[in-house]
Amino acid sequence: MKKGKKIRVLAAKPGLDGHDRGIKVVASALMDAGMEVIYTGLRQTPALIVQSAIQEDVDVIALSILSGAHDYLFPKVMELLKEKGVEDVLVIGGGIIPEEDIPALKQAGIAEIFGPGTTTQQIVKFIEERVH
Repeated sequence: MKKGKKIRVLAAKPGLDGHDRGIKVVASALMDAGMEVIYTGLRQTPALIVQSAIQEDVDVIALSILSGAHDYLFPKVMELLKEKGVEDVLVIGGGIIPEEDIPALKQAGIAEIFGPGTTTQQIVKFIEERVH
């Protein structure tokens, strides 16, 4: 990544989850940290998320889910990124995700899972350390 270029983040809510307060708080914190954030809105399909990430040339995809479908939707995003040849995008996830599901999500390629109690500073630091 070029020095001085802002980190571009796509914030997305996959699936039928209708709660977006958390992702909006995270998006605001990322913007406050100097990142460009594109928020896709609610109820996005994995295909639309990947398409948006490619079109927007993002460095990071931040997925947020509370509906319990993370075990399907997060790996599907990773699968579609791979199919499109996108290997240089950091993908993180957050929301209500049981501890026992996290290893499989990481194995699928999700770099980190941020659950309840995570501070926005922790998320900012994680992204900055991996993208710069």
